[in-house]
Amino acid sequence: MAEEPIYNEDNIRSLDWKEHIRMRPGMYIGKLGDGAAYDDGIYILLKEVIDNSIDEYAMGHGKNIDISIRDKVVKVRDYGRGIPLGKVVDCVSKMNTGGKYDSKAFQKSVGLNGVGTKAVNALSSYFVVESVRDGELKKAEFERGDLTIDSQIEKTSLRKGTKMTFVPDEEVFKKFQYRTQHVEKLLWNYAFLNTGLTLNFNGEKIHSEDGLKDLLSQNLSNEPLYPIIHLKGDDIEVAITHTQAYGEEYYSFVNGQYTPQGGTHQTEYRTALVKTIREFYGKDYDAADIRSSIVAAISVRVMEPIFESQTKTKLGSTEIGPNGPSMRAFITDFLKKELDNYLHKNAAVAEALQRKIMLSERERKDMAGIKKIAKKRAKDAALHNKKLRDCRVHYNDVKDDDRKVETMLFITEGDSASGSITKSRNVNTQAVFSLKGKPLNCYGLTKKIVYENEEFNLLQAALNIEEGVEDLRYNNIIIATDADVDGMHIRLLLITFFLQFFPDVIKNGHLQVLETPLFRVRDKSKTIYCYSDQERKDALAELKGKPEITRFKGLGEISPSEFKHFIGDDIRLEPVVIGPETPIQKLLDFYMGKNTPDRQQFIIENLKVEKDIEEEVIESEVEK
Repeated sequence: MAEEPIYNEDNIRSLDWKEHIRMRPGMYIGKLGDGAAYDDGIYILLKEVIDNSIDEYAMGHGKNIDISIRDKVVKVRDYGRGIPLGKVVDCVSKMNTGGKYDSKAFQKSVGLNGVGTKAVNALSSYFVVESVRDGELKKAEFERGDLTIDSQIEKTSLRKGTKMTFVPDEEVFKKFQYRTQHVEKLLWNYAFLNTGLTLNFNGEKIHSEDGLKDLLSQNLSNEPLYPIIHLKGDDIEVAITHTQAYGEEYYSFVNGQYTPQGGTHQTEYRTALVKTIREFYGKDYDAADIRSSIVAAISVRVMEPIFESQTKTKLGSTEIGPNGPSMRAFITDFLKKELDNYLHKNAAVAEALQRKIMLSERERKDMAGIKKIAKKRAKDAALHNKKLRDCRVHYNDVKDDDRKVETMLFITEGDSASGSITKSRNVNTQAVFSLKGKPLNCYGLTKKIVYENEEFNLLQAALNIEEGVEDLRYNNIIIATDADVDGMHIRLLLITFFLQFFPDVIKNGHLQVLETPLFRVRDKSKTIYCYSDQERKDALAELKGKPEITRFKGLGEISPSEFKHFIGDDIRLEPVVIGPETPIQKLLDFYMGKNTPDRQQFIIENLKVEKDIEEEVIESEVEK
């Protein structure tokens, strides 16, 4: 019988604040990541610092915030009141310390738990805080949470405010990189929620005058069917329109904080919209028909908000404040009055909205029979087909945001590629979906094709996205195709499928492209995998001599023993990102519409690059 391990006072230990944060970073900033995803930890660090500056602006102090990110060094400077000089060190290094516990100093603030900047400090290899008040400056420097320099207060001519500088610790965030598009999305959201505020990011001004109306205008991927409805009240602002796209798209905020996972305010908004529209038209329209193709935003301000995680991505509050109305009553009363008034005053908008609802109703009824048959077919196929090699744990298994696991579905072409991934994957969190060949080009087709086409139907069922992304089974949907012309075509066809029918998958950052090495360069001492021609040249320079060069033509050529390196801890994923400057309809029309001269030239130029690389590799092999 095994001896029972000793358990006594010696097993009990206390962690100081920074040790606990560094040991359990996920509790404070969610997932770590390398910066490829919008919600990776490095962006949460940036957000935690900016939140404090936003709260200063919300209290009427400082109309500008300067942000710079260069060579992984982040600097955030506001022109608010500045941290009281005697408490500067405590505010960034002592848990449960901050001005926001005093409701007189901060009302309807985002950061209420006194943790944010402490987490940034503990998870940064270098952290500096500077505060200016009344002509005096206090500065303190830290390394991984340890105070290294505690400067004396000195006189200064600098403007009042706070400046924080930090470098995320590469011991925690492996090979991280800030992506400009993710940073700009974060900053634009701040601007939309704080009209009149200017954020200066690396020299670019980010500013909004019309709030949520500007947000929808910048993020619409398809033309709106009617002008954006923009309504504002005390502690609430909403914007609404419909397009021809499928699905529902929402942007929700609490106290200026973007809540990508929604929460009670978004749930009640969706319910109140249906109720108000039904009452206005005097018809019991199906909720799905009212909300189909909607693009909407809501912002509320509440006292002492309760979030369902430290990263504040989902609101849990059911009331506006300790003595305020319920969230449901507050939002419902506002829409019942303001949206109803708007529709009465704008008959053309009311008619366009009703036409859209009736069109969605007809389409839903037309598809009812097809969907029923398709669901049965998908269920039957799942019992005996090998297209999906599932994993054991799924993203939607656990609802608590703090405990959600990272899961992946690799969409592959052909049996050889899927075989390699299947043999080398982590069976707990990585699944594989194998395509028969090239999927159908669904550009310009209706959603009926999703149910009529067996492959699309099975993929939709595997992902569990028919009703939206809320119950998505894998939070990383990874396109894994060969790095050749056919592989690129399949990649475009799959992206088209998601853009056409499930744009929320892309807009919420779930669709990725797997980067696999193009070359293997090795000699007797070392093997280097190269993901680009430049990396190949660097490897040749490093190994010198005449190393062996292998050009991987397809994923099936990479053995499972090698493949496990490329889908493990060092996996390289390139997110599929859609910006406001690239409307979906134009994107699809260029790549998947009729063969235009522009696209033909694009293909010719990219094929030439591929051909040049091939010829250079062949020449290297011949020289050997």
